[in-house]
Amino acid sequence: MSGSVRGNQVNDVWLTWLNGKDVEDLALTDDEILDAVEGGLLAQGRGETVIEPRVHLEPDPAFNGHFNVLRGYIAPLALAGVKIVGDYVDNYRQQLPSEMALLNLFDPRTGMPRAIIDATAITQMRTGALTAIGARHLAPQSPRVLGHIGARGTAYWNVRLLASLFDFDEIRVHSRRPESRNPFAERLSRDLDKQVVATDDWQTCVVGADIVVEASRLPEPVPMLRTSWIEPGALVVPYGTMSAVELDLLDNVSKVVVDDWGQCRQGPFGSLRPHVDAGILTDETVYGELAEIVAGDKPGRELHDGTIVFWHRGLSLSDIALGAAILEKAEARNAGTRLRYA
Repeated sequence: MSGSVRGNQVNDVWLTWLNGKDVEDLALTDDEILDAVEGGLLAQGRGETVIEPRVHLEPDPAFNGHFNVLRGYIAPLALAGVKIVGDYVDNYRQQLPSEMALLNLFDPRTGMPRAIIDATAITQMRTGALTAIGARHLAPQSPRVLGHIGARGTAYWNVRLLASLFDFDEIRVHSRRPESRNPFAERLSRDLDKQVVATDDWQTCVVGADIVVEASRLPEPVPMLRTSWIEPGALVVPYGTMSAVELDLLDNVSKVVVDDWGQCRQGPFGSLRPHVDAGILTDETVYGELAEIVAGDKPGRELHDGTIVFWHRGLSLSDIALGAAILEKAEARNAGTRLRYA
């Protein structure tokens, strides 16, 4: 981007627009996705970032949805970013994704825009990457069984990126609607070249799993995931907007790790929101942030550890880091559309 400023006039400033097809055509590999998101975590762990807790806009309760606004800055990438993502549970009735998003990237030194990117796929990929990177540091050694609840867009990338890191003997998935979970399992089976089984209920999906991911789409908090189903020593990753876990989930865990404690301890949503509100998850009881583990400041899973819970709300830094990787690849390929800003 080039430009000049004369008085209050800004001349010759351009930004890059990348639509959903552009992002799809760039075809980031699993390793590129994981490396970008882990780079953002490393910068966070080194204190080279600014994270503003997400804020929400609920236009009308009757719409059964809301907007999340995520903001952050990553110094090593020289980028600030703001993502706005809609979260509308009933969008499937209109054949629309439940989450659609735009990411805006800016030069943090001047405030000039660098890019606008369709961030629907970014939201899905970066969420899956955070789940997988968390598992790389926190899962039991050589996990054999993955149980995954939920079949939305982020769910696909959870399973795909976890399967890129671990050689599972068994992968189970479940969601409320058969017309959703069965095609989901079939798609994963094709893409992973490994059988993925759709189960008819939560319990069958979860019992005996070494890694349990809960990414449900509940309209209101309901304790669907029973603590008694969790295999001792498993890694549990709950991140549904509405809580699906029981209050006693944290009674006998070795560690509770989060992505950003600042945003986890505030706001109306999140899988462990009841635990924060009840004073069960506090400054004293949370073990730390994943970024501290990635940066080497705290150990991840240790030999004496039993069950570990990793709760992530979703990081603006992951959006920015993955957006930066996509923008860099797009510029190298002369992809996307150049838009005149001024």
